[in-house]
Amino acid sequence: MENTQKQNSSNQSNKFGNWLKTSITARMIIVGILVMVLLIPLTYVNILIEERAYRQQDVVREINSKWGNEVMIYGPVLKLPYKTYSETSTFNEKTKAYIKETKTNVKYAYIFPESLNANADVKSKSLHLGNYESAVFTSKLKLDGDFGNIDLNSKDIKPEDIIWNKATIVFKTTNLKGIKTEMMIQLNGTSYPFETNFNENNTGYNNNLDELETEFLNEDLLKSEFKYSMNMTYDGSDQIKLIPVGKTTKMTMNSNWADPGFIGNYTPNDETRSITKDGFKVDWKVLSINRAFSQIYLNKIPNLNQFAFGTKFVVLVDEYQKSERSAKYGFLVIGLTFLLFFLIQTLSKIHIHPFQYLMIGLALVMFYTLLVSISEHSNFLKAYLIAGTSVVALITLYSKSILKTIKFPAFIGISLTALYAFIYVIIQLENYALLVGSIGLFVILAIVMYVSRKIDWHNS
Repeated sequence: MENTQKQNSSNQSNKFGNWLKTSITARMIIVGILVMVLLIPLTYVNILIEERAYRQQDVVREINSKWGNEVMIYGPVLKLPYKTYSETSTFNEKTKAYIKETKTNVKYAYIFPESLNANADVKSKSLHLGNYESAVFTSKLKLDGDFGNIDLNSKDIKPEDIIWNKATIVFKTTNLKGIKTEMMIQLNGTSYPFETNFNENNTGYNNNLDELETEFLNEDLLKSEFKYSMNMTYDGSDQIKLIPVGKTTKMTMNSNWADPGFIGNYTPNDETRSITKDGFKVDWKVLSINRAFSQIYLNKIPNLNQFAFGTKFVVLVDEYQKSERSAKYGFLVIGLTFLLFFLIQTLSKIHIHPFQYLMIGLALVMFYTLLVSISEHSNFLKAYLIAGTSVVALITLYSKSILKTIKFPAFIGISLTALYAFIYVIIQLENYALLVGSIGLFVILAIVMYVSRKIDWHNS
């Protein structure tokens, strides 16, 4: 009786083993499970890429801090002091009467110019630290325009209360470290140098603006309209932005950078926009009716950073972005490679052990760690070629020992080479990545459907 039970158990075990070896359904289940298992190391690869990308951001910030950070321009603005009066009453114990006193306070009006014309000539380049890249520039910036007749009656400020001889020009900007010329403004031909008004809470980092201010202006200058002009040179990085303080603000920017990104509330004029591989030239025009702020403010200069516009100097797809985009196709690469081996196994009746599938899958995952590590010391194309060639050669030689023929390993090597080349093309594309990827997957699906039509699924 015991021998019979052992024999039945052994027969059931043999049947299950034979089913695993001969059943197409069983092989599909095993291959599917292995693909899901390989998603675990693939997830860790994506985490590794993210960590290295954060490291890149730190290095780029270090590059930019040494060369010069982003540039934002706010000004020039006329700062005009004026008197206000307040009455106070105090009770006099001796006279038993209230004594009224009038106090004089000094406040400030901030007046924006009638026109602001900005011309930025930007020479851009890439700086590298190791394999990390940042877009930096040297910009020659010219500002000119005019201030109109000063009239504060709309703010209930009388001309006799204005302290004309204490007026100054205020100019706010980021990246004081990157300024390479003396800061001064010409008012009707007279030069007034700027000095820094340091504020511990206003360090110029993260779009906070440092304030520069001139000495007191000649009060005769303020009795009528007057013109201004400024010239400055900045070493900066990443972007240049301007706040449109002029009642009419115009900006022209030309650069040798081929990949600009236009940022902010206002877009350049389409009719005059020119972008080529050698650089770009664009201009903006912003009218007072296009912005939600006025020309005169009392007591303090408002924060108008949200109205800034300008250009971001884009590094199109950096090495870690490319690696990250490549790793997103990892599931596809593993799935298609396993499908290829599965079809060969099914059509040729050659047995492939699950362990061999696992080794092939791990080799495919290793492609991404090789890609990231090599690209940190070389360019992405060279890293991709080295990692791809290594993995394709490894899997081709390994499959030769499994399949015992030449034609199938050669076919696998050619297919993997074509697949990695296809993914590389998709990574390089920006606007057409989805279109090309969809067409490519459709072609692959059609090939699989054509090849698998000869498989007898009914005896699976």
